[in-house]
Amino acid sequence: METKSYDSLRAASRFGALAHEARVDIVRLLLKSHPSGMIVGELQDELGIPGSTLSHHLDTLRHEQLVDQEREGRKLRYRARAEELAGLCGFLYRECCSGAGVSLDALREA
Repeated sequence: METKSYDSLRAASRFGALAHEARVDIVRLLLKSHPSGMIVGELQDELGIPGSTLSHHLDTLRHEQLVDQEREGRKLRYRARAEELAGLCGFLYRECCSGAGVSLDALREA
């Protein structure tokens, strides 16, 4: 399989993991608290969703390697994988306007 196809499949899978309002909210909160991350209870308090539902969403994000989990005694801390998330966004823009001979930097300056 060529690299571009693999990138497209991987990106589609990761975007699929983000295709839920709660998971987008989780990622945004974890990015806001980056690099320290948040304890599960803090996420639950902030989002107001049941623990089992939150756990499901966090597992989905972990499976796609968009967040990391670390045990701290009896608590679980989650951190956004900022580089992975930036890479995912960058995937969309990687070839932006290249067919028209315009760079992404030129678009940012406009």
